Amino acid sequence: MADCGEEVGRRVIRVCFHGAESTGKSYLARKLEAEQGIPWVPEYGRDYAEVHGTQFSMADLLAIAEGQDRAMRAAAASNPPLLVLDTDPLMTAAWAQMLFGEVPEVLLAYEKAEKYLLFAADTPWVEDGTRMFGTAAMRARFAAVAEDMLVRAGVPYARICGDWAERAVQVRRALTM
Repeated sequence: MADCGEEVGRRVIRVCFHGAESTGKSYLARKLEAEQGIPWVPEYGRDYAEVHGTQFSMADLLAIAEGQDRAMRAAAASNPPLLVLDTDPLMTAAWAQMLFGEVPEVLLAYEKAEKYLLFAADTPWVEDGTRMFGTAAMRARFAAVAEDMLVRAGVPYARICGDWAERAVQVRRALTM
């Protein structure tokens, strides 16, 4: 029997930051944690690339998706009311499409977040040693592929765009809805 005031069966609300590189996903996730204590799951693929390099094979992308999913499940196990995901296997699917022109079904089969925030590629590009698609044309293509994965998966999403301050306001608003 539950104690008075204890929430029974509370479900973690996962909000996934999704979109092309250098659009503020990681920056805003860290900022939310520092300012509001909202837990977040960092991008596993970045750590993977720093260790293994960026000459990815499809096997690397499958390993990245599995590592991201494992990290998300571990973070959700503490049952926070809200959990920000700095990407998920759907973004790995976008990488597969960009790099190899195909998406293995396993990348689309992972459990989905409750909500996705699609970050537009309308911010300045910042090279960090792991990013690949820095030209305007490649950023636009990657942004379109990222959105296509959300549509393909049939998940709810909202667009995040504008300068850094506008993005922060839009993200905070989306997290309270």
